Amino acid sequence: MRNMPSLLMDKIAPDALYRKVSLRLVPFLFLCYVAAYLDRVNVGFAKLGMQADLQYSDTVYGLGAGIFFIGYFLFEVPSNLLMAKVGARIWIARIMISWGLISAALMFAAGPASFYVLRFLLGVAEAGFFPGIILYLTYWYPAGRRARIVALFMSGVAVAGVVGGPLSGGIMRAFDGNLGLKGWQWLFLLEGIPSVLLGVWTLFYLDDGVRSARWLGEAEKQYLERAIAEDASGKARLPLGRLFASARVWLLALVYFLFVMGLYGVSFWLPQLVRNTGVQDVFQVGLLTAIPYGVAAVAMVLAARHSDRSGERRWHAAIAAFLGAAGLALCTRYGHDTLLAMLALSLATAGILSTFPIFWSLPTGMLGGAAAAAGIALINSVGNLAGFVSPYLVGAVKDATGSPAIGIYLVAASLAAGGLLVLAVSPPPSPPRLPGT
Repeated sequence: MRNMPSLLMDKIAPDALYRKVSLRLVPFLFLCYVAAYLDRVNVGFAKLGMQADLQYSDTVYGLGAGIFFIGYFLFEVPSNLLMAKVGARIWIARIMISWGLISAALMFAAGPASFYVLRFLLGVAEAGFFPGIILYLTYWYPAGRRARIVALFMSGVAVAGVVGGPLSGGIMRAFDGNLGLKGWQWLFLLEGIPSVLLGVWTLFYLDDGVRSARWLGEAEKQYLERAIAEDASGKARLPLGRLFASARVWLLALVYFLFVMGLYGVSFWLPQLVRNTGVQDVFQVGLLTAIPYGVAAVAMVLAARHSDRSGERRWHAAIAAFLGAAGLALCTRYGHDTLLAMLALSLATAGILSTFPIFWSLPTGMLGGAAAAAGIALINSVGNLAGFVSPYLVGAVKDATGSPAIGIYLVAASLAAGGLLVLAVSPPPSPPRLPGT
């Protein structure tokens, strides 16, 4: 005779169960990612004040913005492997508390050396957060549901842009001179504190996985575990040595690198590109930077939902990348016309951000077990080296030519190349489906 949880499992409505899981996890993870992304890229707004105060060239700024990703790269894979051993709750809390403290410490940056060191340490502290969350979501959602969930989580980037622009501009304008501190110093302090508080909250809120979730019934746990087990049956469980020699993994890392070139080309330089249209007030710059991110927040969720429903990943990611590249090129061409530049930046940001949740359905649909933890971290760490290359490239080009145009065109070309290469990635196997999923 079948036991009671198994009988109850047959009566579970999958959509209702996954809605319950999503309501528990996604808003919290989304909030954490908003805080993470604000702390990572608020240096783009701080630049509008600290560059003049500290006499930084665009090359110094670009190197400081990008050196974050060297620390991120070096500690990404170890961090994700440690999370798999230590547990998501403790490790994600550790990441958030340490990065919040270091982000706030950027208020003490003086010369280029201290700026570089603090940005590097911020990368070390944050290493593992994003791939850790991507891995964590594989503990709860099968591949067929994952792109839309990753999109909701990653829409934190867009919302950070919507909220972060006016917030950062407002802080810099309202607090400048208070207690003898510059506006950019207040910016780092006030946007670092929430990450520390969220890190503490993580210790009490997050579960390590399905089995430890006290808010789920036994039948619900069994259903979710069965769905994940079925989903994992077609995935590669490569030894770590073979993983690092896998051509498919390195192709995915290259594609991700090219996509990230676009992401940080926008993230670190968007305030400056808006200012180049003739808008000088820092708060107005913040308001205008919110527009492209608002458009992107809607676009990335719609694109991911369509990708999940159709089961197609590569063309969805490629088309988004091509649109992002076109938007960047148009923004550069019409950069002195505020209306046209904002339309182009909206297209660019929507296209760029829409690539990411769809892209992450490729490796998470292929890799399982320890290979998933290491593979996701490897792809993310290599790809995020573009976060070093992209802002430094644009800054160096701007110093050399007096204009960021050539640098932005190179970033657009990188996106287009990523769109072409993602079409060469072998599609993951179609995930098995449980009844009703």
